[in-house]
Amino acid sequence: MGRFTYEGTVKTDIDDRILLHVQAVVGDKLRRREMFTFTWRDDVSLGGGRTAVWMHPSASLVFTYHSLRGGTLNRRWLEALAYTANSPGGLYLVPEPEDAEMVHQGRLEHAF
Repeated sequence: MGRFTYEGTVKTDIDDRILLHVQAVVGDKLRRREMFTFTWRDDVSLGGGRTAVWMHPSASLVFTYHSLRGGTLNRRWLEALAYTANSPGGLYLVPEPEDAEMVHQGRLEHAF
């Protein structure tokens, strides 16, 4: 289980695989100096509500991973997450598509 920290005060635990994809989408948008919101559901222990943060190029973001492995990115999932990030509602988590095109170290690998 990884952790996303925003501005040193807002923190949420996110599965490493999900976090890897979120980091890729966030990094892509912020490199282009695009601003957007990132919204997630809070854990039931925190009331089960939701949190939204304003993502901007000068925000202090920390992506902390439990695992040392980098993992493989699912191109279709990246596209789905980027689609939400480009919508008026901003980035939010959507389920990983099963029919994946995997991207690893610059190569395209098809999952079977």
